Amino acid sequence: MIRLSDLALPLDHEPAALEAAVVARLGLAPGQLERFSVVRRGNDARKKTAIKLVYVLDLVVRDEAAVLARHAGDSHVRPAPDTSYRFPVRAPEGYAGERPVVIGAGPCGVMAALILAQMGLRPIIIERGKAVRERTKDTWGLWRRSELKPESNVQFGEGGAGTFSDGKLYSRIKDPRHLSRKVLTEFVKAGAPEDILTEAHPHIGTFRLVTMVMSIRETIESLGGEYRFETRVEDFAIETAADGGRRLAGLHLSDGSFLAARHVICAVGHSARDTFHALYDRGVHAEAKPFAIGVRIEHPQGWIDRARYGPNAGNKVLGAAAYALSHRASNGRTVYSFCMCPGGRVVAATSEEGRVVTNGMSQYSRAEFNANSGLVVDIDPVRDYPGGPLAGIDFQRRWESAAFVAGGSNYRAPGQKVGDLLAGRPSSGDFGAVVPSYQPGVTLTDLSLCLPDFVIAAIREALPVFGRQIKDYDHPDVILTGVEARTSSPVRFTRGQDLQSLNTRGLYPAGEGAGYAGGILSAAVDGIKVAEALAADLLG
Repeated sequence: MIRLSDLALPLDHEPAALEAAVVARLGLAPGQLERFSVVRRGNDARKKTAIKLVYVLDLVVRDEAAVLARHAGDSHVRPAPDTSYRFPVRAPEGYAGERPVVIGAGPCGVMAALILAQMGLRPIIIERGKAVRERTKDTWGLWRRSELKPESNVQFGEGGAGTFSDGKLYSRIKDPRHLSRKVLTEFVKAGAPEDILTEAHPHIGTFRLVTMVMSIRETIESLGGEYRFETRVEDFAIETAADGGRRLAGLHLSDGSFLAARHVICAVGHSARDTFHALYDRGVHAEAKPFAIGVRIEHPQGWIDRARYGPNAGNKVLGAAAYALSHRASNGRTVYSFCMCPGGRVVAATSEEGRVVTNGMSQYSRAEFNANSGLVVDIDPVRDYPGGPLAGIDFQRRWESAAFVAGGSNYRAPGQKVGDLLAGRPSSGDFGAVVPSYQPGVTLTDLSLCLPDFVIAAIREALPVFGRQIKDYDHPDVILTGVEARTSSPVRFTRGQDLQSLNTRGLYPAGEGAGYAGGILSAAVDGIKVAEALAADLLG
C-alpha cells in the first residue's frame, strides 16, 4: 500500500475529482489504481478566496514497486505505515491472578482499563465521582442553580474533564506506534462519528462523549472489568520491598475499606488536589511543573468564520472556524490561545467550593453563537511558585478564590470587556455586541482583581497583536471571563523508563494529573502505554 500526502483540491470539488487527482499526481495508467481510502483531510485557508482541501490517502495500485521507484525522491509518496495495534502481552486463557487497579475514569484511565480488559486482566476502576448520566445532572446543577457538588462536577466523574469540553482529538505528541489510531478506532466502536478517523482536527462534542464513555464501560465490564463509582482513594499503603526499595501495597478507600493492590495506574486528572497531597505525603516522587493561567475570550462565531474563511465563511465542509495564536510579550511571558472551542460556550468548571474556574465546551455540531478560547499566560515554578512540588496548587487556588469574590461569591464569573481592559478601567453596564455564554452568569468588573499583574500586562499587549491577525479579535465589546486556571496539572509525579513511579514500584502515574499528557487524545495514548507497561510487569 502507498501513502500519498499533500494532495490539494478545490474546496467544492466533485467526489470523482479525488480519484482523478490521484491518477494524475502519480501518473498511473488506466485501471492501475485499484482502490484508495482517505487517511486525513484538512484545509489550507491561507488564500481565503481559494481555500483548498488537503488530503492524505492510502492507495492500492498494481505494480506498487514500480510506482514507488518512479517517485523515489518525492517525500509525499511513500509506503503506507502499518497502523494496526498489537497487544504486546496477553493473560493466559482463564486468568484468575492479581487484578490491576485504575484510579480515575477519565480518558487516560478509561483507555488504560480497556486495554487491560482486552488483555484479559479484569481491571478494577476506582472513580470518586458518579456514572456519567448522574454526573451530568450534577454538573447542570452548578450551571443552572449555582449548586456545586464537590465530588460530582466538570472535573470529577465518569469520562473526566474531557466529557464537558469540545472533545478535541488531535495532539502534537510523538506517536511512532500509531497508538492514537487505536484510541480513535475504539472511540468509533463506542459511537463516536467515523469522521474522527479522517479529519485533520477531529472532535466529538459533549453529548456524544457521554454515550461513548457509557459504551466503553459496558465493553470493559463484559470483559470482566469492575467499576466502583463514588469511591475516593484517601491514602496509599507503601511497604518496603525485599530489595529495600518502596513498593505499593494497597489503597485506603473512602468507604473505609482497604483494597490490596500491587499494580495501580493513577490517572486522577489535573484537579485531584487531595490525591496529589496524599501521594506527596507518602513520599511518592514529585516535582513542580509549568502550566498557564488567564481568561476565556468570546467572539461571535461569525466574526471568526469571516476572518478565517472570507467569502467561504459558512461553508458546510469547512464548518466553524478555529484559530491558534501566540505572542511573546515584552515582559518575557508567552500569551497563547488554548483549547479553542468553535461554536461553543464557556462553562463553570470548579471542583472546590468558594472558587471560580472557567473552561470551554461545544457539541459535535459546533452550532452555538459564540466562539471561545482560553487566552492564557505561561507560569513557571521557579519564578512564580518556588515553594515546592505542590506550590502550584496554592497558586491556582489563590486566583480561583479571588475570581469567586470578584464574581459576587455565588459562582458567577468575573468578566471584563476588551476595550475596558486595554484602557485599564473596570467594566460595568450592558455587555454590548458580545453576550457571554458562561452560566450561572457573568459579573462585569476588573479582571486585575483575580489575575497576577504580569498576566494582565501580557494579555493587554497581546490583544492588539492578535487583532491584526484576526479582524475584530480586539473589538472593544469582546468579553473576557476569568479565570482559566486549570490548563494542566501544576505537578508531575515522576516516573522511570518502565513508567512506574521513580521511587515507588507498582504505582504508574499517568495522564494529565501526573503531568504526562494534555488533552483527551494524548491522555488516552498515555493510558495505553502505562497499561502495556503494567501488564508486562504483572505477567512477567
